[in-house]
Amino acid sequence: MVATQEVLRSHGRGPGELRQICMEREVNVHAEGSSIVSFGNTRVLCTASVEEKVPPFLRGSGSGWVTAEYSMLPRSTGTRTPRESSVGKVKGRTHEIQRLIGRSLRAAVNLSLLGERTIWLDCDVLQADGGTRTAAITGAFVALTDALRGLWRKGSLSSIPISCFLGAVSVGRVEGRILLDLDYREDSAAEVDCNVVLNEWGEYVEIQGTAEGNVFSRRDLLGFLDMAEAGVAELILLQKQILALTPEEMEALHNYGKKNSSGEHQPA
Repeated sequence: MVATQEVLRSHGRGPGELRQICMEREVNVHAEGSSIVSFGNTRVLCTASVEEKVPPFLRGSGSGWVTAEYSMLPRSTGTRTPRESSVGKVKGRTHEIQRLIGRSLRAAVNLSLLGERTIWLDCDVLQADGGTRTAAITGAFVALTDALRGLWRKGSLSSIPISCFLGAVSVGRVEGRILLDLDYREDSAAEVDCNVVLNEWGEYVEIQGTAEGNVFSRRDLLGFLDMAEAGVAELILLQKQILALTPEEMEALHNYGKKNSSGEHQPA
């Protein structure tokens, strides 16, 4: 059985507490949407750019696309890491993370209402201390929402094609304890490490879970997911506060909170 006693962590956090979270909007005057999100000492700059075309496989379909690129800036860690452009290739980890960000954000958007345009989400890690991918997803949602409501305000869209709020958080087992939102020290010592992406209805977009030399049980997994759900609920509340959507904008959100005939929330 996994121990859950209240053992304090760095900065006095309990096992189920997030790091100090800060989100800022409109930090880039050129981008259609932008944010800086901080999970403790991890800081990620997210920009959303609107491009009036889609990839070849979507041309003529009437559907839009949401995709992401991710990068660790050279001195985001303790030692300088060369830019991937300077070594001539993108690392496998970078590919994995940017695909995760793109998949996650597409789960919150009705692409058929976007029209044949692409929203590019660029997530650049300014400072890394664990949880860069979950911070990127959470901050990119803010930038994406601002870009889409900007298109709606200009009359380019008849509605804001966001069907739910969405966030992500890490959770893991360290020395037998389930911990939420791991910093780098905790992540590097974790026996089990998970990244969980959820929407505001508690529905899962993606679960990435890996045992690092020590297996975990179904009971452990349920404990991870319970803690992740609580953490993402807090993050989504902060997203709503920082975005401060007006009643008119909330009304314009497409299929927001609606359910289908099976009682499930409408997929994006």
